[in-house]
Amino acid sequence: MNPTVRLSSSHVPAVRVHRPVDRPVNARGRFVLYWMQACRRATYNFSLQRAVDWAVELDKPLVIVEDLPCGHRWDSRRRHRFVLDGMAQQADAFRRLGALYYPFVESQPGDIRKFLVSLVETSCIAVTDEYPLRRWTEQTAAVARDLSIPLELVDSNGLLPLRATDKTFTAAHSFRRFLQRALPEHLLDFPRKHPISSGKLQKLKSLPATLTRRWPPASDAMLGGEDDELAALPIDQQFDSVGERGGHAAAAKRLRNFLANRLSDYSERRNDPDADAASGLSPYLHFGHLSVHEVFRELARREAWSPAELAEKPTGSREGWWGMSAAAEAFLDELVTWREIGFNFASRRPDYDQYESLPDWAKDTLAHHARDRRAFVYSLEELKNARTHDPLWNAAQRQLVREGRIHNYLRMLWGKKILEWTENPGEALETMIELNNKYALDGEDPNSYSGIFWVLGRYDRPWGPERKIFGKIRYMSSENTARKLRVANYLKRYA
Repeated sequence: MNPTVRLSSSHVPAVRVHRPVDRPVNARGRFVLYWMQACRRATYNFSLQRAVDWAVELDKPLVIVEDLPCGHRWDSRRRHRFVLDGMAQQADAFRRLGALYYPFVESQPGDIRKFLVSLVETSCIAVTDEYPLRRWTEQTAAVARDLSIPLELVDSNGLLPLRATDKTFTAAHSFRRFLQRALPEHLLDFPRKHPISSGKLQKLKSLPATLTRRWPPASDAMLGGEDDELAALPIDQQFDSVGERGGHAAAAKRLRNFLANRLSDYSERRNDPDADAASGLSPYLHFGHLSVHEVFRELARREAWSPAELAEKPTGSREGWWGMSAAAEAFLDELVTWREIGFNFASRRPDYDQYESLPDWAKDTLAHHARDRRAFVYSLEELKNARTHDPLWNAAQRQLVREGRIHNYLRMLWGKKILEWTENPGEALETMIELNNKYALDGEDPNSYSGIFWVLGRYDRPWGPERKIFGKIRYMSSENTARKLRVANYLKRYA
């Protein structure tokens, strides 16, 4: 950093800020740029807070560019529409807050890089979201290489900063023990609910016309998700959006509904397909419409909880450490332990989505049984269209296609059967990734990769007795699931 240009104070912990290339701040620039890629929200956002801190320090306006790229393998009308819902809300929110918001929807792959490189010629410094999956890291690196100013990556992914440990955790129990030791200090460093304070920022009416003519902002029709606008984009047009709307308003409403009406039964009924007791927050967390910090704060408020309730010593147990109700602690184990172990793995292992990243014991046992005879083998097309002999699996796949999600417990069964019905474990992995990322709203997420790879042994241990096809991998069957859980209404709903 240019020693003459420093932040006198920042509301973002240093462990959450990373500057890959050290370039001098351009103090003569016209504005501070926040490139919004993953944290698509105006609240509880460390990235936005960092950009605001710079704008206040330099006494410059703030420009927020939220981009929606295209041309990627799993880009689709369904996912675009969900993101556009949020962008339309952002336009209204930032207009009221006095920041210049520029919603940019790519019509050609690579346009965002060209636009940003041209934009930073008059910028002081750029801030963006750090997100550990390849699609985001590669795009960020491609832009950063061409910039003449610093690009700061800010981590708003979880309660635990990505750089709070240099260890890759391979079991939930050991990660939970670490969380219980490390989290208390980070629970004191929450992002501000409203990073932008009224009247604190200089105003900028518009970007240079030479830029806006070449790379125009998304039209009201595009932000409204009109069919003609979406049809013109190079994205998968095969399946429509789901009924759920995207954006922070929809996310906050779902959070309130879950805490008021579903949380009390969560620990007992979350695995029951007929009950549908899950939170439904995963797509909103994935697209950054909702912050895990906001979820935690609302839960803590409902539980009348304070950090003083934490147990003194870490135990690694799923219950008892937080000092909340059993239902709240069961939910926190999913929200924090299981969600953030996926971020830990993805941020430290570039092969997070590759078969080779499985533990050695899992690869060994799967290799030993790779040639075992399968009673049924289905093609990708048959699986996509839920054309198997198993009514419960077909119902889960239909839910995925129709709604962009699968019931949490049945998602595990869904993956286990794909392992059983494909030619080999490598093909099973490719099939799970393709189906999940194509249809699920929360696809391409560290947490969804955790679920897929758990099917093949990640975060698990060897199980006996050793079986055909599975070897020592944990086994699940539709028959056992139907005996353990209530599925009659689920089968009718997705018949």
